[in-house]
Amino acid sequence: MYATQALTHLVPLAAEELDKNKVTPGVLGFLVFAALAVGVWALMKSMNRHMGRVNFEEAPDPDAVAGEPAGGTGKAASPGK
Repeated sequence: MYATQALTHLVPLAAEELDKNKVTPGVLGFLVFAALAVGVWALMKSMNRHMGRVNFEEAPDPDAVAGEPAGGTGKAASPGK
């Protein structure tokens, strides 16, 4: 016998005692909510750990540094002169 068939036999018995104005999520609702809360906590902890490893200082562009003349004026010499 399947569990769903066993539960269908118990539903008419529970229907007499069930107050439709007092339906609550119960233990399953609490367990799902608790599992989601633990999952969000773990994701936030992991995100904080990964964000701590990020280096926010930008490295200089190697192409721009290699293209500068040795004089250090910062202006590129015109190729035709």
